Amino acid sequence: MERRQFLKLAALGALGVTALSACTTGDADLDQALQDETLPELEWEIATSWPTILDTIFGGAERVAERVSAMTGGKFMITAQPAGEVVPPLEILNNVETNSIEMGHTASYYYVGLDPATAFGTALPFGLTSRQQNAWLYEAGGLELLQEFYAERFNAIQFPAGNTGVQMGGWFNKEIKSKADFQGLIMRIPGLGGQAIAKLGATVQLLPGGEIFQALQTGAIDATEWVGPYDDKTMGFHTVTKFYYHPGWWEPGPSLEIQIPLPKWNQLPDVYQEVIKTACFEANIGMMASYDAKNPKALDEIVEEANITILPFPDDVMEAAAEASAEIMDEKSAESEAFASIRGHWESFRTDIQRWHSLAETSYMSYIATTYES
Repeated sequence: MERRQFLKLAALGALGVTALSACTTGDADLDQALQDETLPELEWEIATSWPTILDTIFGGAERVAERVSAMTGGKFMITAQPAGEVVPPLEILNNVETNSIEMGHTASYYYVGLDPATAFGTALPFGLTSRQQNAWLYEAGGLELLQEFYAERFNAIQFPAGNTGVQMGGWFNKEIKSKADFQGLIMRIPGLGGQAIAKLGATVQLLPGGEIFQALQTGAIDATEWVGPYDDKTMGFHTVTKFYYHPGWWEPGPSLEIQIPLPKWNQLPDVYQEVIKTACFEANIGMMASYDAKNPKALDEIVEEANITILPFPDDVMEAAAEASAEIMDEKSAESEAFASIRGHWESFRTDIQRWHSLAETSYMSYIATTYES
């Protein structure tokens, strides 16, 4: 791939320098520090939750690996491994916690069963968009809160390393005319969004990406959410379902994470730590750009190739989902001191940023959508 080849050849491109200044506080000249001949030669693996067929989301892990290897001149070599190659795809954080793997790339909300506060690392229902999530993490103190939580709870450190942008509401084998249609529905959906769907009467399952298509095809599940048109088309969901819903209110801007055991992180030279931070920053921004570029064409292809009906969720579904989500936020605050603590900071930021975005972003996008609608 030309982009990846370029990244391999460009040891310290402009994006890397910009990313470093944006997400690290070190004053040392990174380029000069990397010339230290005493730096150790290391070989690590990234255990991921993703099959390689999902080239954009798995590509986030690959980008981290390639940039670290490139920026260190091959001294710190990292290889991204597909789901299940190193550990089970939904057990990344479990193995990070026990220091059993070097690093992982996953979605933190897969691990709300370990502690619901992990959800803040990826997405919460009716939460932050991708831009808002990045603002909270990088500039408003969210990342510091999460890293403190991860250190205390999992003896780990994490960094944002990908974001899909707002997701679709999923694929269904029947029309959802009201909230009553969720009664008895079997749906694959993770995180606190899944718990909200359960309050609407659905039976929720958490399946890794590589198992979803077969479950839909065989009727083991009635519906699934995944990401958006590009990945969903790659997975073939449009060939085995009839209805495609929006919006994905449970994932308005979900981040993916690099997770590293603190014992391994603390053994790294400072300059290698800075390189990892930079690589994660690049992967985070790059993944969003990639999805935004790919999703429009993929959506057109889905419409052309399949007999799919694209619909918004009915108003009563959205209202019921919002009520259920508010209940879950209160329940999780009672269960987890960390969740309650981070929630206060997160909700305050959401209120402030939404006031601004509602004024500027929403009014502009509303005009553009109606004026230039084809």
